[in-house]
Amino acid sequence: MSTTTTQGDKRLEKPEDAGQYLTFQLGREEYAVDILRVQEIKGWERATRIPHASEYVLGVINLRGAIVPIIELRKRFALESTEFGPTTVVIVVKVTGADSERTVGMVVDAVCEVYNIADADLKSPPEVGASVETAFVKGIATVENKMLIVLDIDRLINASILDGIGAAA
Repeated sequence: MSTTTTQGDKRLEKPEDAGQYLTFQLGREEYAVDILRVQEIKGWERATRIPHASEYVLGVINLRGAIVPIIELRKRFALESTEFGPTTVVIVVKVTGADSERTVGMVVDAVCEVYNIADADLKSPPEVGASVETAFVKGIATVENKMLIVLDIDRLINASILDGIGAAA
């Protein structure tokens, strides 16, 4: 994984105000999350289903003694489902709620790179109407001639999802 961004052949040093973001793929789009929130990346393993959980909650796994809910981001984003393949992974992240911190796994199609993105290069998501939820988009950045959608992991996996998982379990 790369820890610097590139523009053409020129390598850029990490600016002081830059954050590091792990990027991953869902379909043709590339998304990013703050790497400091990533606990680990693991291969896909079947989750134990929880009755009455939302359809994007695949269930839970046991991660070294901790019960971790697994969310399929394709379903969370209302994208077309696809078969899990050899590049399908679970990104285990720390989510901060109003009064606690939880560990949650997100199933994604593939992990891509780690990029440095300066705060100044993070643009606000465009207003596209009430039908598209942008509350969990922290911003959009252009890196290596591609656009990355930077997610606000705390809003994406909000308290209502975590409460729903707890109530279902």
